[in-house]
Amino acid sequence: MKGNIKSRYEDRARIIKAMSHPTRLFMVDELSRSERCVCELQKMIGHDLSTTSRHLAILRRAGIVKGDKRKNQIYYSLRLPCVLNFFACVDTVIENSAAELQSLL
Repeated sequence: MKGNIKSRYEDRARIIKAMSHPTRLFMVDELSRSERCVCELQKMIGHDLSTTSRHLAILRRAGIVKGDKRKNQIYYSLRLPCVLNFFACVDTVIENSAAELQSLL
């Protein structure tokens, strides 16, 4: 692979890696509904604050979410809602795989 092509695939892998945890997938899904403060996400996922913040930092570094500090809280939202297209594609793969498996039974 040439430099620019390799870099593009590395960038894609970095973004996919950032979403490769069930908790982070849940956070992205929740943020697709509305922005949330860290404390809300913490309660929803049931982790401590540092673990919640670590997950959000991974998503932020990948460019998936953005944070907006207001007083002593940070509110997160999706930077680019197009990431939800990836979810739709993944769901289609899951449904097709289940249908194929069912037809074999």
